[in-house]
Amino acid sequence: MTLPLDRKNITTEQIHVGTYNLDVLSTLESVELLAADHEEAIQAVQDSSESIALFIDALAPRISNGGRLIYIGCGTSGRLGVLDAAECPPTFQSDQDMIIGIIAGGDASLRTSSEAKEDNPTGIIPEFERIHLHANDTVLGIAAGGTTPWVLGGLEIAKKYGATTAFLTCSDVSPEVDHLIQLETGAEPLTGSTRLKAGTATKLTLNIITTTLFTKLGKVYGNLMVDLKATNSKLLDRAIRIVSTICEIDRETSAILLASAGGEVKVAIVMHKKLVEATEARTILKAVGGNLRAAL
Repeated sequence: MTLPLDRKNITTEQIHVGTYNLDVLSTLESVELLAADHEEAIQAVQDSSESIALFIDALAPRISNGGRLIYIGCGTSGRLGVLDAAECPPTFQSDQDMIIGIIAGGDASLRTSSEAKEDNPTGIIPEFERIHLHANDTVLGIAAGGTTPWVLGGLEIAKKYGATTAFLTCSDVSPEVDHLIQLETGAEPLTGSTRLKAGTATKLTLNIITTTLFTKLGKVYGNLMVDLKATNSKLLDRAIRIVSTICEIDRETSAILLASAGGEVKVAIVMHKKLVEATEARTILKAVGGNLRAAL
């Protein structure tokens, strides 16, 4: 019988000394313990701020030059990557393929676990071929425990394409990559269940990466998402309020202005501030790469 890799020394597989009695706690005690334990996830991200920032600073110019950010992961890690990628287009009006999430087992794995896929170190090859991975891309492997063959193998394959590689993990495993982000979340309250602290820290880190990235790319003005897509009532209301806030005009005037700008928030703002029509506003924005602050 061939035994699997012994992962007893992996941080996320350690036994949490503070939750030995988890199964005998009252409901309230369990809730309070799990909530308090998650404070370590926030601290882990804060402690890794420098490595996260270095990654973003390297990523931004590559995205500006036509590169893409590609998340690869299995299970919870893969789902979090797909989630973050899916939320970028409606939030920042980014191209659908600018941030890509790839999960082992494909979209079916978003709802149904496919753990067996994780053990294949070359399993991602068809996905890389499908998206036409190229040297200007950046591949960020996500693996809380740091040992997932599908992810580690995927990073090795990405290197052969010439892509920049990065690894996000909650363990002390350090593969050879261009950028390493280690979140020291420690042992999970439910031993080995990285959907808990590790998952929380991972989601927060991905949120920070894309929010900061798109802010640097001019998709944010102040703390307002001026490049959002008003595809439903809630987002239309938000777009109207953004135009109203920046232009200091009432809600009704904002709605009319936004409609005349084809629903484009930045165009509406430039139209009002520069006293120009929509076509000229778009020209002004294009000249500065879509950066609203520069346009104004």
